[in-house]
Amino acid sequence: MDEPVQKMEKDCSAIVDAQFPEIDAAAKSGNLTKALEQLLTLEKQTRSSADLASSTRVLKRFIQLTFEAKDWKLMQEYIVLLSKKHGQLKQAITKMIQESMDCLDKTPDMKTKLELIDTLRTVTDGKVYLEVERARVTRILAKIKEDEGNITEAADIMQDLQVETFGSMEKREKTDFILEQIRLCLLKRDYVRANIISKKINIRYFKETDVQDLKLRYYDLMIEYSLHENEYLSVCKHYRQIYDTPSVKEDPIKAKKAVENAVLFVVLAPFDNEQSDLIQRVFLEVEEVDSTIYKDLIKCFITAELMRWPIIEKIYGPTLGQNPALAGGDEASRKRLKELHNRVIEHNIRVIAKYYTRITTARLTQLLDLPGKDCEEFLSKLVVSKTIYAKIDRPAGVVSFAKSKHPNEVLNEWSQDINALLGLIEKTCHLITKEEIIHSITKVI
Repeated sequence: MDEPVQKMEKDCSAIVDAQFPEIDAAAKSGNLTKALEQLLTLEKQTRSSADLASSTRVLKRFIQLTFEAKDWKLMQEYIVLLSKKHGQLKQAITKMIQESMDCLDKTPDMKTKLELIDTLRTVTDGKVYLEVERARVTRILAKIKEDEGNITEAADIMQDLQVETFGSMEKREKTDFILEQIRLCLLKRDYVRANIISKKINIRYFKETDVQDLKLRYYDLMIEYSLHENEYLSVCKHYRQIYDTPSVKEDPIKAKKAVENAVLFVVLAPFDNEQSDLIQRVFLEVEEVDSTIYKDLIKCFITAELMRWPIIEKIYGPTLGQNPALAGGDEASRKRLKELHNRVIEHNIRVIAKYYTRITTARLTQLLDLPGKDCEEFLSKLVVSKTIYAKIDRPAGVVSFAKSKHPNEVLNEWSQDINALLGLIEKTCHLITKEEIIHSITKVI
């Protein structure tokens, strides 16, 4: 909320206009001390008169004169001195700080720049009306630390600020700042904090058309986090959001890449109700882009038919091998390829459970292309997750997928069958009686 403007008691613009040429002349002649003393006197007059415009001009002139003289120490001293003056107008201080920030890129060396940044951070600390300036200076400092290789220090500096509470900062800049905090946390490998900070962003804001770049940055960071946590379903959702971005849909290459990644990760995600629903949605999206291989791959998973892993590997392996998620050659890529194999096996077990009530373990191992021990392990995993119902009779070498019924259920089914049978008998008796009546009438006629 903006501070109320203090009522001006006297207009000092004429005095300022008259004295500025004299002050500038003194500064150019090399007498900077005299020029600054005159400015201090003038600053007191404008401050006492509550003349915002004139006071702002005077404070900015302090920065300009010390900058022109290349006296950075003196500039820092006056920034601290002027910001502590009693009755100093807040808007004037803000303008002075902004003028000082413009000088950051013009400092002669990194040491001077860091000293000026430290001064500005000290002056802006705890002042609500300078919160935006403090955030911007802090971000500059964090960038310097990151360039030096101090990722941890850069992340810690950024996390000191809770920009989501800054009322005077624009929403775009605020979101951009939070995204930078997330990025540094991920670089620092502080994934827990990165997840916490990400929740500060309201994703409904990304529906606005002028923030598509921020939306793409956000979901790229979320994909990096979800991949680390092996949350493949979340990765798929993030890629779908990227695909829904207008700037991505307008580019066929980017759209195709986003949909193909969505297909890959929805296939890698463990089966449950949400995954089952999402895979159908992704299948509709993959039809919108020209990606035959990925379309056929996802179709294999939504069709209740067995898949042979050697054939899947032969048909889709070359294409999937070009995807960065599987082509990295690192441990994570190998793990995802193993997960894909596991999903194929789990799909096959669900298909077998649908079509078989009982099957021998020998036949099951043949259909799954797995040794008996691994078959039992996958079966047990799906039974524990309640995806299927199964019982293994090891001595007999038989797996039963038929769920045993409670005696009450059996009795109820028998009762229903008897009622249905009696209903059919009664209906048949009515039809016989009807035919007899029609026949007797016909005979009489």
